[in-house]
Amino acid sequence: MASVPQVPQARVSPADLATGGDDPYLTVLLVEDDDGDALLVEETLRDSGLAVRLSRARSLAEARRELSGEHGAPARCVLLDLHLPDAQGLDVVGQVLAESPSAAVVVLTGLAEEGVGLSAVAAGAQDYLIKGVFEPTVLARSVRYAVQRRQIEQAAMALEASRMRAQENARLERGLLPSPLLHGAGVQVVSRYEPSRSLGLLSGDFYDVVEAADGTVHAVIGDVSGHGPDEAALGVCLRVAWRSFTLAGVTGTAVCELMQKVLVAERTGPEIFATVTTVELPPGMTKAKVVRAGHPPLLLREPAGVRLVETAVGPALGLLPDGRCHWREDHLDLPAAGGLALFTDGLFEGRVSTDGRRLGEDGLLALAGRYTGRSAEEFVTAVISETRALSADHGGHSDDVALLHLEWNEQK
Repeated sequence: MASVPQVPQARVSPADLATGGDDPYLTVLLVEDDDGDALLVEETLRDSGLAVRLSRARSLAEARRELSGEHGAPARCVLLDLHLPDAQGLDVVGQVLAESPSAAVVVLTGLAEEGVGLSAVAAGAQDYLIKGVFEPTVLARSVRYAVQRRQIEQAAMALEASRMRAQENARLERGLLPSPLLHGAGVQVVSRYEPSRSLGLLSGDFYDVVEAADGTVHAVIGDVSGHGPDEAALGVCLRVAWRSFTLAGVTGTAVCELMQKVLVAERTGPEIFATVTTVELPPGMTKAKVVRAGHPPLLLREPAGVRLVETAVGPALGLLPDGRCHWREDHLDLPAAGGLALFTDGLFEGRVSTDGRRLGEDGLLALAGRYTGRSAEEFVTAVISETRALSADHGGHSDDVALLHLEWNEQK
């Protein structure tokens, strides 16, 4: 590879050259084995007023070394002859782009090869020029525009790749959201899930509902500490583990014991924990069995109104070693027709005043009481919408929100 002295022209702004950096000189690589043609290009560049750092390669092998950064920063623009000692034709364009995908390529052709120039553009080059015909201003404009077009192409490709990744991630995350496994019509389920992390469909909150062979409806809701993709993955892992254990016949506090083992094995650090509530609604719906591991209380909807139900609560999963964890199964009397709302703390932890006051459990209860007579769908939608509206002017919800509503009618 032979170097050509820098063309000492007036400085041009980086924005005008589209260099994207503080250096006002544009790095250009001339790939040309003919000394006469190379001299013509060099002199035309010198007369163009374009501030460049120009280097030259006489073969594709030399060009590859230059584009690899072996001799400094790789060129932003390549002026490329398609007739080289070690490469011929349109394949040269592809090989140059493969070596330096970010480089703009301007193909140099002979007067009788204009069709080849057009084909080169179709093959990935940004422009073509006919040797001996172009003027200095034409060469300068072609180089500048080629660099700009290459930047636009790369930005468009990056945007499309990002869009495709987002779509793929969305499809994967939707596939990880639970579908209630219910055989009968005794219990109707309405759920909402809103992660706090941007561009995500899942975060650390999780829930699920399954019906056992004896007609008992089992539900779970949980909240993994943190909001990132690792916590989302752990939440999915815990949900799937709970469903597997439940369908295998493990219930009550034994489920918490097994879920804690899974959490400890799968978490990314010892500080990670999860709060969980499990509920069992047996056939007849007269009493519910509830186990809480550090999780908020439940909302019980009755014809007369809404109550906040506090049941026995043990430590969150992952906070204490297995031998020191004590969870207790509690029982909750149910109305003949009504609903249970299980939720994560993101629903009531939003700030609702300029002094930083949070909505809290009491505020949530008062809010929920205004929608006593609504359908389950309307109740869930109204509660989430209003809690978000209350915190909108004070920083919004900073935590994930999950709300699982179980409703039943009087058994015949």
